Order: sequence, then C-alpha cells, then structure tokens
Amino acid sequence: MAEKWERLVDALGHADGWTTASELAERLGVTTRTIRNYAAQANSGGVIVESGPAGYRLDRAAWANRGAPARRDSSPQVRAVRVIRSLIDATDGLDVHETADANHVSDSTFEADLTRVRARLDGTGLTLVRQGPRITLEGPETARRRLLGALFRDESARGMLELDALRAAFPEVSEFRTALVAGLADAGYAPNEYGLNDVLLHTAIALDRVATNHPLDESDAAAPPASTDGSTSPVAASASTAADGPLAELLARLVDEHFGTSVGPADLAHLTRLLETRAATRTTAAAQADAAGRPISPRVPLVRRIVAGASAVYLVDLDDEDFIDRLALHVDNLVARASTSNLSRNPLTASIKAAYPLIYELAVYIASELARTEGIAVDDDEIAYIAMHVGAYLDQRRSRGEIVRVAVSAPAYHDVHTALAARIRSAVDDEVELVAPGEEAERADVLVAVIEPSSPVERLVLVAPFPTEVDLERVRAEIARVRRARRRARLAASLSRYIAPELFVRGLRGFDRDGAIRMLGDRMISAGVIDRAYVEGALERERLSSTAFTEHLAVPHAMTMTARRTAIAIAIDDVPIDWGGASVNVVALIAFAESGRAEFQEVFDQFVEAFSERENVQRLVVGATDYPGLLAELSRLMEPHAA
Repeated sequence: MAEKWERLVDALGHADGWTTASELAERLGVTTRTIRNYAAQANSGGVIVESGPAGYRLDRAAWANRGAPARRDSSPQVRAVRVIRSLIDATDGLDVHETADANHVSDSTFEADLTRVRARLDGTGLTLVRQGPRITLEGPETARRRLLGALFRDESARGMLELDALRAAFPEVSEFRTALVAGLADAGYAPNEYGLNDVLLHTAIALDRVATNHPLDESDAAAPPASTDGSTSPVAASASTAADGPLAELLARLVDEHFGTSVGPADLAHLTRLLETRAATRTTAAAQADAAGRPISPRVPLVRRIVAGASAVYLVDLDDEDFIDRLALHVDNLVARASTSNLSRNPLTASIKAAYPLIYELAVYIASELARTEGIAVDDDEIAYIAMHVGAYLDQRRSRGEIVRVAVSAPAYHDVHTALAARIRSAVDDEVELVAPGEEAERADVLVAVIEPSSPVERLVLVAPFPTEVDLERVRAEIARVRRARRRARLAASLSRYIAPELFVRGLRGFDRDGAIRMLGDRMISAGVIDRAYVEGALERERLSSTAFTEHLAVPHAMTMTARRTAIAIAIDDVPIDWGGASVNVVALIAFAESGRAEFQEVFDQFVEAFSERENVQRLVVGATDYPGLLAELSRLMEPHAA
C-alpha cells in the first residue's frame, strides 16, 4: 500500500498542469484540508508538490530526482524494494537477522516486510524461499530482469521522465538511443519511440547484470512463442534466430561503441527480441521488398477481414491496402509480445481514450477480434497502439468540419484588405468560406476585423492589419469553437431525444461497475429498448477495456447495434464510484439501433468530448437532481459560451 500522500503525487502525475484542491479532493475522496496535509507530507524532504492560486502542480524534475529522501528510506515499501534488490543480486541469499539490522528494524518488523516482498513477487515467476534464517530468491534470470525493470518504473516519474531517470543512471543511454533510432531507419525499420524506452531500460539492466556476472544462458532465453495452431509463428521464428539478423548486428555494434563492452549470444538474442517485437517494425516498403510478391505478413488476410468488420459496424472507411499492411506488421509484433505476456506500455493511453473515443472504440473492436482469433490477451496500452494506427490513417482522410463563413473587415487603403483576406485564406482549411463585408458579413459565423465594429458581434477576432502568427492562431481557434458549438447543439438535441424520464437515475451509491450497468440495463429492458443479451454484451465489452474514457464519466455499451431503438440511460451521483480505477460520477449506458448506426459516430464522440470537461460534469452533478434539471443542464450545452 502506497503512502497516503503518494496518492496526491500520483493524481498530479496524471495532470497536465495546475489542479485545484477541490478537484483533487473530489478525485481522492478526501477533504481539501487533507489535500493540504498530503502536500505538506510530500514536501517534508524538499518541494515536489508546488502550490499557488491555481491549485497544485507536481514538480516532475524534483520528483524524478528526489534521491530517495530519508522519509522514504524508512518506509515499509522502500525496505521491501531494497530487500528484493538485494535478493536479486545475492547468489547465496540473505540472513534475515543481518538484513533486519542493516535496515535498522526489529526482527518482527522485518517479518512484516517479508510479507510485502512475497506480495510484490506474486505473478513475477520468482519465489521467496526460506530455510531457517536464510532467504533466497528462486526463478529464472529473465524474471529477475523483468522485476528490476518494473521496480525502476515504479520509482520513476510517469511518461518520458522515465528516460530522464535512466539517463541519470546510465549517462551513455542518450547517445546510444540516438544512434539506435538512426540505425533502425537505415535498416528499414520504423522505431516506436515509446516502446524504445523499455528496450533501453532492459539494455541497461542486461549490461549491469552481465557486469556483475549474471548473464543469460540458453536455458534462460525465452522459447519462441507458438501460434494458435501450435506451430511456431513467423514472427516468433524470426525472433528465435534474431541473434544472426540485422537488428542483432546493430545492437552488438552500438553496445560496443557506446558502452565499451559486449554481451553473450543469449543476452543479445533476448535484447533483439525485445527490440524487434516492442520498438521496431519493418516499414511497408522494406517488408514488401523482402516479400518478393508475397503478402508482407501472413496476417494480412486476417487483418483485412477484421478491418472490414470494423468498417461495417462503425461505418468508417478503412479499406486501404497500405493501412492494412502497416497494421498487419504491427499485429505480428503484438502477437509475439502477447504470446510471452510481455505487452508494451503506452503513456498516451489515457489521452487517446479521452480525446478520440470513437477511434479507440474501433481499436477495441479490432483488438477483441485479434484476441479471439489468436487466443491472446490485449490490454489497454496495446489497444491504444492500434488506435494510433487507425487514427493516423483516418486523420489523413477526415473532413475537418462543416463550412464556416468568415467575414474579413479592414480599412480600404491600398490593398490592405485584400492582403489581409489572402493571409487569412492561407491560414485556414478549405472548409472555410471567406465572405465580403457588408450584407454578406451579417450571415458570417466569424468576423475578423482590424477595428472593433460599432455594433456588438458575437464572434469577433481583432487582428493587426498585417496579422501575426498569434493573430492567425486566434482566428483558427475561433473557427474551431464555431464547429464545436454546432456539434454541441446537435448533441444536446440528441441527448434530450434519447434520454427518456424513465431512463434517468439520480444516485449510484451501493453499485459497483457491473451493478451500475445491470441497473441501467434493467431500465432499458423495461422500456423495451434492449434485451438481456445487450446487457451481457455491454459487460463483455467492459471486460475488454474500461469505458471510463475520461475521469468522472463512463459510457458502457455493447459492440453490436441491436437495440430496438436508440436510447441512453444515465445515472448521476455527486459521490463517485470506482470504475476500474477511475472515479466516476456519471454513467451513461448507450444503446444504438441498426438504423442509428450513422449517428453513433458523432453522438458517441461528442458525448465523451463534452463531458470530458470537468465543469460540464460538475454542472450535471449539481444541477441534474431530477429529469427537468437534466434537460436544463443539457440545454446549456447549446449556449454559445459552452463551446
């Protein structure tokens, strides 16, 4: 169990900037006074939680480089980690009495620490063995290294700061990383910058273990994973011979150049497998050249079938051979990782779920079909990587929005007006229509002017006659707000139509995640919207990946559009319930009919977007005490300032 103040640090680690005390108190289920106490405890050995008028913010550099302050050195959690690290290095084990003395604790306290050690070892492939006063760690070297990596990540700040901590421990890592990225590109591989950090960590661990006479041998090297029919998969087969391939040659050369050492064949094969399956994917061009007319991946037909199913269900065009080829290459690596339970972390998972819910939903569909077909488990981080492939493809094809009419007003002096209009035109997308000032301007959505007009204008952007990039960015932002306001208005109208009085529930206390889904499902069944099979489908979808797309909001649903009519059942409570680790105040069970398939895209995306903003959720929580209050709050989404 983490120290209580560490919950505050963890919450701030997820935040992008300042967070108010009230929001933190709501998220952690404590009072604002407790938040102040947590901040004081966190800062007892040096400031890591900054405070100011805007609330609290984590000093990430101070947290990453805290140097294990004394207050943490004596905590049970730190002692347990210290014991594990000592056990990993101790070939002959440790004496419990000597270790207790070294940690300045009594024998009884140390026995409690060993309970924590056993709990931390659970599921790692390592076992704590005790014979009299002596304790040893039993298990393969690969498991020891995986545990070292997990301990390092636990102690590092989140996201890319892990790389900063790794640089501090191994200064050579920065130049090694740069050379590795360049070498991968030269060899025809596309690097995964996020997965690459894990490879760097395990490279550093391998070098440290080799230096202390703990190299891998052939018995430690992981066996090639098998495909679902029991035969060795092509990806696994290539990994099993990786020590002879171009990636192994690249790694061996760079380890020698940057660290001045070498590793044995088993270590090199292990690191090469990690690199090949976690951080290096063959580019389609290179793979096609190697395939000599054959499919670049044996999974191309499977991926094509799954993608076609996703396209049909969600009415999104994913029929593109280049996209399918790239995704198939990624899936090869995904299956190889999943076959050895060595899935890759993705620091963007939460932001992808919140910002692109429909794209993430497409990825969930693809991942569920892969899991069923290949017999593997696919977690949220791996789903987010699939979403990145889908999102990158759709971004190239998407329409940026509806036509927005922009009037440009400037004094008639030489060609100032025409120059300004041309500058605005070049700064916006093709779905912006410039209109001339005068009567046409009255029907414009946005007025861009050099001088403030005599009569008030709802959406006005004042710019210099020769606009700066800051001016142009404000114009683009205003155009985006217009589009957003239109979407919000359509969303509010849809929600008012879909949420009937009998589908509104005030109160979630006493329900867990499954209970909330079943409760709202019962409401929909009674209203004749869905059947019991739809509720079970929503529960199955929830097991694939949490539908808490944002903090405070969960949107459970099934992956089939089998409702008799489109409807939303919504439950709201000012006291959040736990939803797979998220604190949720609003639960909206969405059921779409086949006829509502086209509308699903916008309603689903915009619903998550609208209520990803804490103030909108808070207004619902406070104002929607009954059905009329719910309608009143939804109507406010249509107001201009709500955009």
